[in-house]
Amino acid sequence: MTATLPLGLGLVWMLTTGWPPIRRLVALVTEQIGPALAGCSVAELALLALAAGVSEEVLFRGVVQTGLAGVVPAWLALVAASAAFGLVHFASRAYAAVAGVMGVYLGTLFLLQGSLLAPIVTHTLYDFVALLYVARRPAA
Repeated sequence: MTATLPLGLGLVWMLTTGWPPIRRLVALVTEQIGPALAGCSVAELALLALAAGVSEEVLFRGVVQTGLAGVVPAWLALVAASAAFGLVHFASRAYAAVAGVMGVYLGTLFLLQGSLLAPIVTHTLYDFVALLYVARRPAA
């Protein structure tokens, strides 16, 4: 759970920075996804976060990163899996970049722990907090 702290700090930074690409990213997510999540209960948001955390980590760290690590150096498998993770989240260039960096972090956790548990828990908790924010943010 402690591994979620750096991602949480990154989320706080994204929500408070004045940097235009990140401001546009926050606006995109809250305006496009917020209304779809507004009627969800906390339990539904938790289930959505869990589904994303488990499925994305099993795919990108468990299948892609591990599979590539069998044929290329581990650092290159980490970079490639993280780039793929970013591309799958390409709602904007900023979103893809943020997701790619998050992928490097989660992939590094996977390498350090030798298990998918840490990246799954970290991803799930981050998504849950982010989904709660987006779903409960007052309209601008």
